[in-house]
Amino acid sequence: MLVAESRPRSLSWFHAGPLLFGDWGTSRLYVLGLAFYYTGHASIWYLAVMSVIMAAVAWAYTVICRCFPEGGGVYNAARQVSPTLSVIGATLLICDYIVTAALSAVEGFHYFGTPAHLVVPLCVLTIFAIGVVNWLGARSAGRLALLIAVAAIAVSALIAILCIPMLKEGLKTAVTGHGFQSSPWERWESLVRIVLALSGVEAVANMTGLMKKPVEKTSRRTIWPVLIEVVVLNMVFGIAINALPALAGQGAPDYHTYEIVQNLPPEQAPAEVKAYRDTAMKLLSTHAATYALGEGAGRFFGIATGFVFGLLLLSAVNTAVMAMVSVQYSMAQDRELPRTLARLNYSGVPWLGLIIACILPTLVLLLEADVKALGELYAIGVVGAITINVVSCAVNKSLPIRPWERRGLWILGSLMALIELTIVVAKPNATIFAGTLIALVMGFRIAVRRLKPAAAEKLEMPAMGWLAEITREPLKQEPGRPRIMLAARGRDQAEFAVELAKKRRATLFGLYVRTLRIMDVTPGQIPRIENDPVAQETLGTVAVLARQANIPFIPIYITATDIPSEILDYTVTFGCDTLIMGKSRRTLFSRRVVGDVLAEVAKHLPDGVALITRSTSPVAADFTRTIRAILAGQPVDDEHTTAEPAAPATPAPPAARAADAPPGEQAPPSEPRSGPSPQPGR
Repeated sequence: MLVAESRPRSLSWFHAGPLLFGDWGTSRLYVLGLAFYYTGHASIWYLAVMSVIMAAVAWAYTVICRCFPEGGGVYNAARQVSPTLSVIGATLLICDYIVTAALSAVEGFHYFGTPAHLVVPLCVLTIFAIGVVNWLGARSAGRLALLIAVAAIAVSALIAILCIPMLKEGLKTAVTGHGFQSSPWERWESLVRIVLALSGVEAVANMTGLMKKPVEKTSRRTIWPVLIEVVVLNMVFGIAINALPALAGQGAPDYHTYEIVQNLPPEQAPAEVKAYRDTAMKLLSTHAATYALGEGAGRFFGIATGFVFGLLLLSAVNTAVMAMVSVQYSMAQDRELPRTLARLNYSGVPWLGLIIACILPTLVLLLEADVKALGELYAIGVVGAITINVVSCAVNKSLPIRPWERRGLWILGSLMALIELTIVVAKPNATIFAGTLIALVMGFRIAVRRLKPAAAEKLEMPAMGWLAEITREPLKQEPGRPRIMLAARGRDQAEFAVELAKKRRATLFGLYVRTLRIMDVTPGQIPRIENDPVAQETLGTVAVLARQANIPFIPIYITATDIPSEILDYTVTFGCDTLIMGKSRRTLFSRRVVGDVLAEVAKHLPDGVALITRSTSPVAADFTRTIRAILAGQPVDDEHTTAEPAAPATPAPPAARAADAPPGEQAPPSEPRSGPSPQPGR
């Protein structure tokens, strides 16, 4: 009997909303400046049209979230139509994430006020620092991102209030167009240039696997408030930018003046142009606060808002990096990319995918670090991914979509496809960038399928396979038997637990906790035992050994975000008197950053439950076995006999080597401790 539980659906709309804003709302930090740079005082009309498109896309994603309650990103939605199309869509999404990471890093340091010559080196260092933190599996990143997003929302609302006196003047200076933007194509091209305002909306589709049910209701409550905030404040800020004294008397847009007439590259634009183009929100907040509160207060407010927005942008770098990892992992699991990309490190993070996710935006930054140039690379990925997602849902007859909704999806998909084609034609650098990445991924896909056909891949089979072993009915449990909980990986750990259970005539429980973070969720699904080969092998190994030893074994598989509480919860719920955990092989620094699971469990373990921790060093383990056997007066043989705890409630000393505990990081306390009993929670 397999106990399999998944309890990660804890994401309410008021949690998901700020997270979505952290992706979607971040775009205003560079879109507003670019809009004025391209279209001058006509920018508010382009922003208004873009707001209508954003509302249509938001509506489409309410439909997508309803149809895919386990995750409706482009990869999952397109895969139901065509695997090849899903790979192209996922690759375009990776293009989006690459430029998101690069552009957000550059803009973050611009908002911090960093000198120009230090921006790229600091961006590179930041990206790799984010990689190191995620390599360690730090779980506080999501909470920190949420706090930063909430702070950014509050700051944006305050700036909007301060901008109210500027709106009248901003509307007075607005124009409907300029002489050189008179043809429909020129107006259309100007609109396409600011389409990157859509960036981030795809994030909500990948959150649905964690949203509280009913997902349809939670997703609507997540999307619409964020859309209203983004659209309303974008329009307020767009109008207020028109009223800035430095821009009020401007004639032709600076893009036309410097890049068309003077033929200057974007990075050589004057400093005063870059000031509003790259950091429009900081410039606007400084002026609005100065007008309302005075020069000193305005300067301070500008610095403070620049700091908050800079943190928000660096948080977006982290989100983009881990989103790249997630997409690569999902494709590797489906054998669309080499399986190596799905291998996890001791923190449960795909290590090779993380390295690649840090290298790609770094390469882009080394080649191009100008905000305007990066913006041109940006749109092709996000628009392509949205187009494929929307069209895939429209064409998929098996999805529960009403006829009028399907027609709406077709209309929106056609519009987005037209925008994507415009980018392909008008932005050759973006086309080369996305085309090269798609070609590389498709090449890897062909190579993987030719060298290692999917049909040839088989699970290691101790008989009928690991999964068959752990789903078999356990041996009959005798009433009154002791109960042992094993919360550690590795064959040696399994052998020790089985041997201990045999000696004590106990029932053995094996707990595997698959760690889960929002940014780590494979698009389209929450991890399950059926598609988790590592968990199958871990629990299956114990199941085989337990059956050979003729002891009852109950495997438990859960997905959760808080490892210590789950270990405590299940240990108490099943009435276990002994808990076996492995000591970590990780460094002290790693345990401090990630958290110490073993210490947390030991701190709150109830009285009467023995905690056995076991060393991870093979040499130390053999030495410990030998010394323990000698002290206990037992023979030292090739089987490495291990002494049994004196009593169920007495913690046993360490013995034997250990593999990692079920994904989560464990470090030994100086000695077993006990504390108040936790609440089982069921």
